[in-house]
Amino acid sequence: MELGPQLRAAPAAYSWGVSIAPVEQEVTESSGDLAPDVPWITLVWNDPVNLMSYVTYVFQSYFGYSREKAEKLMMDVHTKGRAVVSTGPREKMEIDTEALQGFGLWATFQKDH
Repeated sequence: MELGPQLRAAPAAYSWGVSIAPVEQEVTESSGDLAPDVPWITLVWNDPVNLMSYVTYVFQSYFGYSREKAEKLMMDVHTKGRAVVSTGPREKMEIDTEALQGFGLWATFQKDH
């Protein structure tokens, strides 16, 4: 079967209705009311189960904090009821929170205010 002239000319037909992207693109500026993603925090809460020495150990072993820093954070948990133990992007705070919960600590994360 012989192809008709309309089928031989098919490649030219592909240009019908096709729009080509402009060479220059208009750029609009934002209104400025978009707030940057503020850091997230991981909190450890006081609980009636874990010993202060254990909480200090967890802070040292998981975060690599010095004994002094780990003890200060542990005392904040004990006396103030909670302490911010890490800050950063949400994904990292989720990981830290889950790790601390794995150690048996009461930990949560939230956006820093």
